[in-house]
Amino acid sequence: MQVTDLLSPERIRLDAHAGSKKKLLEIISALLTDGEDSDATRVVFESLCARERLGSTGLGHGVAIPHGRVQDASSARAAFVKLDKPVAFEANDNDPVDMLFALAVPEDCTEDHTQLLLQITEMFTDEPFCQQLRSANSHKQLQQLLANWKH
Repeated sequence: MQVTDLLSPERIRLDAHAGSKKKLLEIISALLTDGEDSDATRVVFESLCARERLGSTGLGHGVAIPHGRVQDASSARAAFVKLDKPVAFEANDNDPVDMLFALAVPEDCTEDHTQLLLQITEMFTDEPFCQQLRSANSHKQLQQLLANWKH
């Protein structure tokens, strides 16, 4: 399973605005549920918050990978958000984040979850790739960069 296969164009957000980590997790939860309903969004939000309480998913260098396991989820989903202004995310390097790649997986998806996180980490430790994403100024450009990333 390739992480970029889980990312539909509707779950890519350019120049999103969030004044706090909580607001950012709310935005991501809505993206990951495709606006299905408030209950589904709430469940994803709670899963992401529970994971953040274990320790920040901020990788450093302005990137975070919020992720969580979701009970009764039928499939894994991904979302990408590029912020208009960085937000404090409690990353190890204390740098605020401006890019997030979020993941919601079914509760029993242990091996796939681990492999997807490894792919995302590899993607966002590729500094030239991160610079390309930061320089992207259109939704289409972001979508193309993410779709064409090769690990």
